[in-house]
Amino acid sequence: MSLITGRGVSVELGGRTILRDIDVAIERGEIVTVVGPNGSGKSTFIRVLVGAIRPSRGQVSRAPGLVVGYVPQRLSLDATMPLTVARFLGLPKRRPAADVAAMLEHVGVAGLGRRQMSALSGGQFQRVLLARALLSKPDLLVLDEPTQSLDQPGTAAFYRLIETVRRELGCAVLMVSHDLHVVMSASDRVLCINGHICCEGTPTVVSAAPEYRALFGSGTQGAFALYQHKHDHHHPESEGTASDA
Repeated sequence: MSLITGRGVSVELGGRTILRDIDVAIERGEIVTVVGPNGSGKSTFIRVLVGAIRPSRGQVSRAPGLVVGYVPQRLSLDATMPLTVARFLGLPKRRPAADVAAMLEHVGVAGLGRRQMSALSGGQFQRVLLARALLSKPDLLVLDEPTQSLDQPGTAAFYRLIETVRRELGCAVLMVSHDLHVVMSASDRVLCINGHICCEGTPTVVSAAPEYRALFGSGTQGAFALYQHKHDHHHPESEGTASDA
């Protein structure tokens, strides 16, 4: 059974249609990246799939007992509030100190438990948010443009970490991103959205699709070559076909 399935999903907010006629399924263990221009409905798409927004039409089904870990686009904390990393990771549910320390090490920020959240760099902050999401042992990890405040090396390092997390923990990953040249090469499947699903498939298929290139320009395809990697599993050709929605 798919983790999440959407059929004929449309969302209207404030009298405006944000998404229309979305058909989608998120499978166990896969990395799915959602791309699209500003205002295309990417964040709304994520929120309706995880149940934060109810669809105006259509239906979203989730696997029984589905656990979702969420890393937001940004999180504002009062810099004057004394809040250590360990205390933050224990909200709202206190976690064993050993679990917190192990997860911080796992995401590459070992030893930061006593550091104040306000003293973290942008990259450290995002890794702590990731640690918090992973402490719930999610079936699905959701990331909404999590590298927006990071520079290019920090962004590339963060997405390499996401690949490692998926491989070691086995959770599916659903992420929204504007980092096309980095993220798409790290994905099993890409969904290109502009109010509907314009095209979908493997990164190579989507980057060559006319619908994608009409939105982002033909020059974006060449950037993927800098970040291409070899998956440790095989995708049959039939799994990646561009299609209109």
